[in-house]
Amino acid sequence: MAELDEVDRGILHLLQSDARNQTPVDMAESLPVSAQTVRNRIEKLEDRGVIEGYVPVIDYEEAGFPMRVKFACTAPVDRREELAEEALEISNVVHVEEMLSARRNLLPLAVTRNAEEITSVTEALDDLGLRIESERLLRTRHRQPFDHFGEDAVSDG
Repeated sequence: MAELDEVDRGILHLLQSDARNQTPVDMAESLPVSAQTVRNRIEKLEDRGVIEGYVPVIDYEEAGFPMRVKFACTAPVDRREELAEEALEISNVVHVEEMLSARRNLLPLAVTRNAEEITSVTEALDDLGLRIESERLLRTRHRQPFDHFGEDAVSDG
């Protein structure tokens, strides 16, 4: 597996910052390469599996799902991956983090409109055989693109 160079890391940073509004021409203005090089590099990053896809960042509250609940569940270690996939099939569950630990090793996130839907998700997780350790109402989520190479590597244009 080849290491990422400064150009690859710059492309990844710019895509994570705002993939929807970043064209190869825009990225080339911030990187020391041509737009065609950016296109070629993106294609290679996709082929290698470094870029797995492009997904929208959804404001669930604006979409009518004001309650976001993060569950901490314990699954038998030998069934962790299988149960993570099954938890994703539950209505309202939008992602599941699989942790390398004996306890609290599955962290499903559910988005719901009301407390009744939270109860339905809780019951469905329990029906899978997961032990629910905690349920926490998520207030807000802060994110930023991973700084792949430090300050000043990509100019602000």
